[in-house]
Amino acid sequence: MEDAAIVTSISLPNSLTSPEADSAVLEITGGASLSGHVVISGAKNSALVVMAGALLSAQPCRVRNIPHLVDIERMGEVLSALGVKLTRQGHDLEIDASTIAHTKAPYDLVSRLRASFFVIGPLLARMGVARIPLPGGCAIGARPVELHVRGLQAMGANVHIDHGTVHAYIPGSGGRLRGAKIYLDYPSVGATETLMMAATLADGETIIENAAQEPEVTDLANFCRAMGARIRGAGTNTITIVGVPSLHSTDYGIIPDRIEAGTFLVAGAITRSEITLSPVIPEHLTAVIAKLQKVGGQVVEDGLGRVRYIPGDVIAPVDIQTGPFPGFPTDMQAPVYGPDGAVRRQ
Repeated sequence: MEDAAIVTSISLPNSLTSPEADSAVLEITGGASLSGHVVISGAKNSALVVMAGALLSAQPCRVRNIPHLVDIERMGEVLSALGVKLTRQGHDLEIDASTIAHTKAPYDLVSRLRASFFVIGPLLARMGVARIPLPGGCAIGARPVELHVRGLQAMGANVHIDHGTVHAYIPGSGGRLRGAKIYLDYPSVGATETLMMAATLADGETIIENAAQEPEVTDLANFCRAMGARIRGAGTNTITIVGVPSLHSTDYGIIPDRIEAGTFLVAGAITRSEITLSPVIPEHLTAVIAKLQKVGGQVVEDGLGRVRYIPGDVIAPVDIQTGPFPGFPTDMQAPVYGPDGAVRRQ
């Protein structure tokens, strides 16, 4: 018998700026076990950067498995403000960046979505100029853009920050960034993605060392390759990009969200419930699965792209230390505290 679906949707107000959106309340009645099957959404962090990456091509791109989230809508607003045409049908999004009317993103939109800063790399590489307000949703210095700036400067861009806006342009008449060897002081996912996108249209070879290895970085690289980019090494700490003059249209599907999948596995552990999840990529969940098995449950592959959580009789304590992929993801730190308060943080 096919597993019954676990309903995971939440009703949101139609207007993103309505008072109701700011005062939304979730009411949870606990004490019940869970059962059934959860369909995992496309990875939000992949979808956001892939949407920005579509700016690299002057031809329309179709991106599948886009989740229905407020952040996705806000990234769509940022792209629309630049002149991009967006058409959404269900979980599919058509992105037509053939005409980019503006190279400055509006502050009121960017300030609401930190990920919107990703557009600086594609805009600069394709248009030769970009003016992007500093990322929203964080205190100054908490999520610095220094690595982005230094990397773009290494590729020949003039970059300065003035009144909270990053101004970047390519000097000279050539209009292309140039390949460079870039070492990141730490494996920043955002900087890796920004510089990788910018390098796809640069003149020559770019090498990013100490690059982030997260699955979302690999997903972006695969999207760019589907458009004709020459990238190798994504998923390792050294990524090499050989620039091409232009990129073409593609039809691409976003990977499943590993954080969403991990959260539902933890929900199974908290409630000592047997549930199944799909689609998932188990290799993206290795660290989470290892800890849940130490807690006392089992996570077994139950078919292609499908896993099942089987609870144990007891919940044991386990130490958690977060780290860059393939380590335990920081975004899973709070959810994993849940199972009976049994998890100790190292």
